[in-house]
Amino acid sequence: MLNLKERIALLVRLGAYMAANETSWQEAKLKAERENGWFTQPFIDLATEAIINQFLQPTALEKWAMTYQLPNTNTAAKKVGVVMAGNIPLVGFHDFLCVFLSGHLLYIKASTKDAVLLKHLIDEMICWEPRVKELIYFGEMLKGCDAYIATGSNNTARYFDYYFSKYPHIIRRNRTSVALLTGNETTADLENLATDVHLYFGLGCRNVTQVLVPQDYDFVPMLDAFKDYLYFADHNKFKNNYDYQLALLILNKKYYMTNGAILLAENESIFSPIAQLHYSYYNNADVAANTLLQNKDLQCLVGQNHTPFGEAQTPTLTDYADGVDTLAFLKSL
Repeated sequence: MLNLKERIALLVRLGAYMAANETSWQEAKLKAERENGWFTQPFIDLATEAIINQFLQPTALEKWAMTYQLPNTNTAAKKVGVVMAGNIPLVGFHDFLCVFLSGHLLYIKASTKDAVLLKHLIDEMICWEPRVKELIYFGEMLKGCDAYIATGSNNTARYFDYYFSKYPHIIRRNRTSVALLTGNETTADLENLATDVHLYFGLGCRNVTQVLVPQDYDFVPMLDAFKDYLYFADHNKFKNNYDYQLALLILNKKYYMTNGAILLAENESIFSPIAQLHYSYYNNADVAANTLLQNKDLQCLVGQNHTPFGEAQTPTLTDYADGVDTLAFLKSL
């Protein structure tokens, strides 16, 4: 059994390993891209950088553990099954981090879309410290666990609710993010918004998929600020989605705007398909913000007085998915 200090030291070493970008890590990233075309090397590196800077700093980890008064040794460790998503690289890392730090036994069902990266990192940890092998397991079936954390679509969440209902659980569903614009944004603000929209091809729950704008909003500066991502048009999987969504808009005689790599279409839904960004108008910014913050499908609200532009995809240790405190849940077991 590893004590808390040893677990933190291993996590810090893991951050140093990723930052060093050794050959073994480079090979794992290339393999991940071969198995999932959405996982490009630049986006894997961005996800890795965010994890290193936000999650794996020693002072941050120690403060986080102290806040929850985690015991040095978990003498009542439970088996915690974690069903991970695979929409963006290492999206399940925070759940792994929470369970490992809490001292429980971790049983992982990895997504087939993201089956390489975390497995590689955990294998490295086992090489450094063989006792890790007794704490973390991978499997296709997560039977016999004492608690579950599962992330999936709204459809799969219904199955999770059924199968895990008699156990302590956290079930996560579809969520997305929205930006509230005033029309007074600077060029830098709009360029940072481009990051919130485009990172990971818009596949993350913290990606902005709808913008709320005042009446008579000028979209030209926004589309201009999005030009850094025009290279998406050369990405086969993204381009196929762009062409499909464009065809639907044309066939349905819907008004749209585009810079050649993303489609802007008016739609009240905060969820938008790949390669498309929805927009909607508001009359009162405060009312619009309050309405959004009450929406159970909202993960993150970007804009003035909310999550700053460009920071939607860099959550901190305490920015829990769906607003459910994972570490408090684990401590309560």
